[in-house]
Amino acid sequence: MPFPPGGLADTLPRLVASGVARRLGQPVFVDNRPGASGNIGTELVAKAPPDGYTLLAAPPPPLVVNQSLFPKLPFDPAKFVPIAVLATVPNVLVAHPSVPAGDVTTLVAHAKAHPGQMHYASTGNGGTPHLSAEWFKSASGVQISHVPYRGMPQAIPALLSGEVQLMFMNLGEALPHVRAGKLKALAVAGATRHAALPDARPVSDTLPGFVSTTWYAVVAPPGTPPAIARKLSAVLAETIRAPETIEAFQKLHLEPVDADSAQTAAFLQAESQRWAKVISTARIQPD
Repeated sequence: MPFPPGGLADTLPRLVASGVARRLGQPVFVDNRPGASGNIGTELVAKAPPDGYTLLAAPPPPLVVNQSLFPKLPFDPAKFVPIAVLATVPNVLVAHPSVPAGDVTTLVAHAKAHPGQMHYASTGNGGTPHLSAEWFKSASGVQISHVPYRGMPQAIPALLSGEVQLMFMNLGEALPHVRAGKLKALAVAGATRHAALPDARPVSDTLPGFVSTTWYAVVAPPGTPPAIARKLSAVLAETIRAPETIEAFQKLHLEPVDADSAQTAAFLQAESQRWAKVISTARIQPD
């Protein structure tokens, strides 16, 4: 796991790892190696023996984003062996209660009336919170400053305290704070409204084509034999379909994805192309 403990990107692999361990009959450990937008932990896996015993569990940045954001990487994302996409979850644009806006339209109006005075949090360069906010800025024409944090456990307290005013975060992590009245949900970034936030309209209602979701995938080191990849993919699929996993996913508002190795490869390629276009169009640069 190339990101810090505490966020959903860490919780999900730990949840799945316990089910995989039971099915394989041996322990499965989650090793957090955060840093450099996920590149440090990803490089470790890229150089690991291709024997199926070391895997990368990651959200989008190291697998489909960083190659378009950084001029040089110590690994080639295209050479990883796809295993599975575990789950997806829509992102939500949330605001501190002090922000005098209730939706995208009023937020854009307020931000334009106070250029450069608002700040948004992210989990670091290249994460979906960063890319989504920069895409939002480009599409709406607002000036909002970026404040990167090491991960979600650091970014959320900053947002709750009012140190920053805005953030794109996944639904599962946003919802408890919204329901507690500590944050406002201005819009969902999925293609449609979400049942958990029925009053929040999609960002795409105001900014056509704007869809941002977070997902979590598992890949193996380059050169991993197909037989090993197929076995791991089958074990993960069985784990994801298990009733206890489905129940846990529902509590986190995660949508399970039943994708084999080939489908995972196609998914990652499509996501790479989508975010490359966003980065180019919005002229996103690593801070």
